[in-house]
Amino acid sequence: MAPVVESIEISRSPEDVFAYLDDLSRHGEWDDQIVGTRVETEGPTRVGTRATDTRKLPFGEQEIAYEITEHDPPRRSAFRGTNGAVRPVGSVTIESLDDGARSRVTLSFELQGRGYGKLLAPLGNREARKHIPNQQAKLKERLESAPT
Repeated sequence: MAPVVESIEISRSPEDVFAYLDDLSRHGEWDDQIVGTRVETEGPTRVGTRATDTRKLPFGEQEIAYEITEHDPPRRSAFRGTNGAVRPVGSVTIESLDDGARSRVTLSFELQGRGYGKLLAPLGNREARKHIPNQQAKLKERLESAPT
């Protein structure tokens, strides 16, 4: 199955968008599946930063651990899951529009299965296709309503 790839344009600079996304503890503000986030490494977000999200999933709450694998402010960040039979892999790319006044945010996301998770990953990816556009709309609303 191909990754979910969704883009949205936001009336904020790439620097503002990246800084907001870089604060892993704030992801629950626009992703309603996140109940809480625990950042496990000290210091600013960078390659190697590890965090665990507690997420509401169809089978109950689950802890999803992940690691930042790319970090190129304000253009790109990527991550990969580190636990469980179904693990997320994805990236966020931020493009400057209108001389930096606006940004295009593109998320590429895929759940990859290991062992019995290979049976579950396609179901999770179908659900992600439904949820990601709503999450991006909330991200846009959150950023555009915040003071500059």
